Amino acid sequence: MEAERIISELQFKAVRSSGAGGQNVNKVSSKVVLTFNLVASQSLTDEEKLLLSDKLKTKLTSEGLLILTCGEDRSQLKNKEIITKRFLKLIENGLIVPKKRKATKIPRSVIEKRLKSKRTTSERKQNRKRPDV
Repeated sequence: MEAERIISELQFKAVRSSGAGGQNVNKVSSKVVLTFNLVASQSLTDEEKLLLSDKLKTKLTSEGLLILTCGEDRSQLKNKEIITKRFLKLIENGLIVPKKRKATKIPRSVIEKRLKSKRTTSERKQNRKRPDV
């Protein structure tokens, strides 16, 4: 994954932030919307695209667009930095291939210990019964 190539494919759009903030909110477009077209990306291989589309399927639109927003800061530049870092982290985590789980064999001693404890519990309960006459 080449971060610079992927960043060059990103599209940023500044919009007005919602919520409290007085007159500044009404005048300044500080919220940043990041759009990334996963399907049309040239910097990712087909395998990486498949892996990302599988892992990020809840975050993708039906056209294969990844849309992220950030309006945490009053500065548009800081919001752009924050959303870019968040996007790169999301892509990095999406490209991690999980290791295959190896089934481990239960040791014989553990099985014998379990059966022995079951036997002793059974005997203890049998001894509580009234003897047959």
